[in-house]
Amino acid sequence: MNQPNDGPDRAHRRPDGVSDETVEALGALSKALETTERARGHLYSFHQLTGGADLELDRAVRLLREAGHTEYADRVECEVLGRNVIPGHWTFQIVEAYDGTYYQPFKDLERSARSDLADGRDHLYEAEMKEDRRTTGHRDHTARPDSPGTPSHSPS
Repeated sequence: MNQPNDGPDRAHRRPDGVSDETVEALGALSKALETTERARGHLYSFHQLTGGADLELDRAVRLLREAGHTEYADRVECEVLGRNVIPGHWTFQIVEAYDGTYYQPFKDLERSARSDLADGRDHLYEAEMKEDRRTTGHRDHTARPDSPGTPSHSPS
């Protein structure tokens, strides 16, 4: 028997008239955007790791000079230090181009689709999957934090 606070909150309930196919399509669009978010995170990792490596080259140049290897210090300084990672681009320019050309338009389109097709509600597919997989009455299968029977977890 469902209790008053049993089930998803309003923000995660399918609006009237939204079909199964629309919920599934928005779920797929959201999943694709989430994957893009992860890819963007890796791009920022690439940016930071490459930048950190370039800064470490300052130390390598200094140590090579101190060790008497001036020719290699000069080569590192001229051939690698501050070098473009692809023609004409440092990593920050790649990040900016990705954000403007791909990420932001994708994010805007996904938000627009949710707004137009599902009243702006997010994660409907997942919320309905959670409902299908919950065991009614089980203390660790409650719908929301304020559902009756939700155990309160306090830090140990």
